Order: sequence, then structure tokens, then C-alpha cells
Amino acid sequence: MENKNNAITSQSQDFAQWYTDVVRKAELMNYASVKGFINYLPYSYAIWEEIQNYFNKRIKNELGAKNVYLPLVIPMSMFNKEKEHVEGFAPEALIATIGGAKQLEDPLVIRPTSEILFSDLYKQIVSSYRDLPISFNQWCSVVRWEKTTRPFLRGSEFLWQEGHCLFETEEEARDNVKKALDIYDDLGRDLLAIPFLKGKKTENEKFAGAIATYTIEALMPDGKALQSGTSHYLGQGFAEAYGIHYLGRQNKLETPHQTSWGVSTRLLGAIIMVHGDDNGLVLPPRVAPTQVVIVPIKMQAEGVLDACHEIYDALKSQGIRVKLDDDDTRTPGWKFAQYEMKGVPLRIEVGPRDLANGEAVLTKRVNGEKKVLPIKEIEKLCAPLLDEIHNDMYQKALKYRDEHITKVNNLDELNAALNNVGGYALMAYDGTPESEVKIKELTKGGTARCIAEELPEDTDLLDPVTGKKARILAYFARAY
Repeated sequence: MENKNNAITSQSQDFAQWYTDVVRKAELMNYASVKGFINYLPYSYAIWEEIQNYFNKRIKNELGAKNVYLPLVIPMSMFNKEKEHVEGFAPEALIATIGGAKQLEDPLVIRPTSEILFSDLYKQIVSSYRDLPISFNQWCSVVRWEKTTRPFLRGSEFLWQEGHCLFETEEEARDNVKKALDIYDDLGRDLLAIPFLKGKKTENEKFAGAIATYTIEALMPDGKALQSGTSHYLGQGFAEAYGIHYLGRQNKLETPHQTSWGVSTRLLGAIIMVHGDDNGLVLPPRVAPTQVVIVPIKMQAEGVLDACHEIYDALKSQGIRVKLDDDDTRTPGWKFAQYEMKGVPLRIEVGPRDLANGEAVLTKRVNGEKKVLPIKEIEKLCAPLLDEIHNDMYQKALKYRDEHITKVNNLDELNAALNNVGGYALMAYDGTPESEVKIKELTKGGTARCIAEELPEDTDLLDPVTGKKARILAYFARAY
């Protein structure tokens, strides 16, 4: 689509500045008074609400999850019980040391995640196998004191959901982890029009305190990956550390198996980057706060506004999120640019000439394609057209992702893929954290995003760093 908006830096000129321009000009956020914190404005929060609506239905119906809310703070004494978890999050912790003008004997950690809080809750409410399984989820914010921040992608505070579950058996727990990941993958395809790369994290990249971590990864137009959600099998480590035991079916004390899973407002950053263009946002219809905008042309002309209201009422009755912009202080041209900036998927124009022909002009935001349709048919054709837009956006993003997966056999090819092509480089290595660290050093930032395949014992592939037999085929990429 032709670039018509000079208020936005072009992606090819400076992708990072383009992103900043869009999140500000499209009125998604503004900066709060504390560095690294942002104000989520109504337009971005409405997108987040659509994600909440979709996800709440899925986890309640398919995982039996119930929403709860736990405290914001964790006593330092409790935080320190799970050593591996603490080592992972301690550098990012924000700690309160004064309360009511008095020094706290036990400082309070502002939650960076809530495994510890849920473990403390479960210790209180679980006593028998009859109490299991438990599947709780909370929508909240967490704080991680980041050195470098960018709105929605990496902030000192961000919004998310976090599911925390307990099971009698490892099999049940691992099944829960994979089902949650599948729902995240579906969310990308069905709501956000984003094709995720889905798989298990390597040992070096897994969540602190987890036995296994699974991820969904999105690919951005600048060739970088964005970890967009994770699901963790925590085993029994947290339960042991926090004394969660129950009387089992054999009348013996047992330790439950624990899982956690979460996605955050980082998904908003993924939507912005995957679909946006040099005119601003391009929102997938199913997540857009406004799916259709109606812009009257020469609205003072007889019948124009009446026709617009008829279209508005017909679409609204179908549950389509539609807006009629009858503000007579703005020109149609200004409105077109504004709604392009805000990524509204479909624009309908009705003017005197259109009305005389019984027609309206429909313009797709994703590619600027125009359709002239009879006004009487819009009610019937609008919903299918929104689905068509969604599917086109998904297929476009899928094509880009698949075209940016490069198989490589050595470090030279890996560097060439990451530096020249961008996207994912599929390479075998020995699977050790030490090799991953070395690969990151030698590529100046390339990391294993997820495992594509665990290789058989008789493979003839070798690790390009150590020369040892390769154990894992993984997707490497630069990442946000």
C-alpha cells in the first residue's frame, strides 16, 4: 500500500522509530512519569480486552480454569525459598523496604511472576487428592526492572495472564502445559492473524525453576523473533520448596505436579509489528476495537447521512464493532488518514453520487483494495469480507515466516542467515547450554528460540562449535 503518511518514519528507514511513531500516533499509549512505565490508552486496552475475552472462554471451557486475584507483593523470606527461581528474577526485582514510614523487617518484592504466591495459596487449600486438579488463572500486572524498555515489547511493568495449576500426576501436568500452548497457538491464528513457531525451549532458554518450557515465537518484519507466550512444566520443585503436600489415594503424603503458563501485552507489540505498514496500524478484524468505520461524503446532501445510519444499524445488529463518523468539523480526507493510522480493517464511504447509484465504496485497510457494493448487500457481505481480510492477513504473515526459515550447517552460514536474510536459521548443535552461549557470542546475539527436533543417536550431524555429535535441531534467531 502506498505510503501517504509523512508523520510516520518509514519501516525501511528506521524500523525502531517507525514502531515508536505508530504507538504514539495511533494513540495506543503514552509514557508515564516513571521510566519504563506506560499508560495504556483506551485503544490498546480494547485490543487487550478482545484477547482476554477469547482466552477466558478457551481456558474455562477446555482447561477448567477459574480466575482469581492474588497479592501484588511477596515477602522476601518467602521469595528466597526457591533458589533457582530467585536467581532467575532477583536482578529484575523491585523491592519495597518501607511501609507506613517504618523500615520493614521482611522487605516486600513486587511480583515479577506469581509461582511463589500460588504455591503459598495451594499450601493452604490443598490437603487431599480430592482437591486436585486445581487450575487457577489471574489477569494482573507484574514488575521487572528492565534496563532497556520499549512500549508493549519490554516494560518495567506489563499486563498479562498467568495460569497456575496442580495435578496428581506428571502426565496430567504435561498434558495441561501442551494444551495451554495449543490455545496460545490458536489465539495467534484465529484472533491475531499471526502464525507462531511453536516448540520446546532449550535448557539454556527455559524458565527459571522449570523442568520444561514451551514457547510460541512470532517473526517480525525486521527479521527478529518475539517470544509471545510460554507454558511451563514445573515438576514438584516449587511444591517441595513451599511444603505443598496432600494425602494421596494410597493414604500416603504426596507432592503435586505444578504448571504455569502466560501471555502478556507483548502480543500488542506483535500485532503492531507483524501487520503494520508505513501508514500506521493494520489491525486484524477479530481483535480490532473498531472493525468498520463509515465515513459520509458531503453529509449535508440529502439522504447521505440517513443511508449511513441504516448501514450502521444493520452492522451493529450483527455484533460488528462499527463506528459512524459524522463529525462535520473534519474533512473526509483527514478521516481517511486517521482511520488508516489506527488500522481500522474496513472503511465504508457513502456520498451523493454513490447514493444515487444505490452503492457504497468499501476499502480494505490491509492493501487499499476498493470494492463498490450495493448498499442493500452490505449487511449480508460485510462479515464474510472481514473474515476474508483476516485470512489474507494470516496467509501473508505465514508466507513471510516460511520464506524466512533457512537451513544452515555451520557458523558462517548461520551468521549469513541472521545478518543477510533475517528470520530463523535451522541448525543442529550438541544441545548444551555452553554451546548456546558460545553461539550467541559468535553471532553477536543469535539465540535458540525453540527446538525443532531431538536428533536420533545415529545422526551424522555435528555441532559446528564443539565438533561433537549434534543432539538437537533448533531454530536460531535474533530476538527482542
